[in-house]
Amino acid sequence: MNSKTSGMGGDKGGDVVVETVARLMVPFIQLFGLYVIIHGAGGPGGGFQGGVIIASSFILYVIAFGIVKAGNRFTEATNTVFFSTGVYIYAGVGLLCIICGLAFAAEFLNYGYIPLTHHFEENRALGMDLVEIGIGITVMAVITSIFFNLVWKREGEEVEGED
Repeated sequence: MNSKTSGMGGDKGGDVVVETVARLMVPFIQLFGLYVIIHGAGGPGGGFQGGVIIASSFILYVIAFGIVKAGNRFTEATNTVFFSTGVYIYAGVGLLCIICGLAFAAEFLNYGYIPLTHHFEENRALGMDLVEIGIGITVMAVITSIFFNLVWKREGEEVEGED
């Protein structure tokens, strides 16, 4: 692969076909990841699998456009916000279950006593969906962070070795 088509390089120009396909595929990959997260409570999939699928869309973006452009679009601060938000959603639903269930059983993720609707089954479904969303956001942020850290380290080693 020559320097003009290298996807991992920062300032190098990329291949038009790879960039176009990536630009078209990334939203569909993210949409499929959201589908897997939402339908994970009632079928195959879930927060972890959907989070990995969404993280793979960021990895595709890095491969197509380079680490510098991807790092500018999805900064470390943004990644930290996503990571924290996912953990807070998960823990918040669990604490809400404890607070609302104090009169009954006070179990950490017993969704039935959350007063979101008047039906036990709907409360349970909404609670599971919120937990899956929290897990998906956290997994996406962690895997993206790991990948970015590995690529930044790799890019730094290559730059130091060339001097």
